[in-house]
Amino acid sequence: MQQDNLLDKVSKKTNVSKDDILALASDLQTKDLNNENDIKDFIDKIAHITNKEVSQQQMSKIISIIQNNQVPQNFNDMV
Repeated sequence: MQQDNLLDKVSKKTNVSKDDILALASDLQTKDLNNENDIKDFIDKIAHITNKEVSQQQMSKIISIIQNNQVPQNFNDMV
């Protein structure tokens, strides 16, 4: 039940369907977050789903955050 509430909250805030969110989560489980190409591929998928462009500078910053384990751990604070 709490997972559905979180998915609803993320979906509403991002305008991304719950199915797309679940597909991204499933894809993320197959990625090696120490591999820059895997991270780039995942970011590209998110950008495509959200119809956003990610500049090279943004891409580098996101990769650095992920590789340095600086991703916020409390998802409720992010949504």
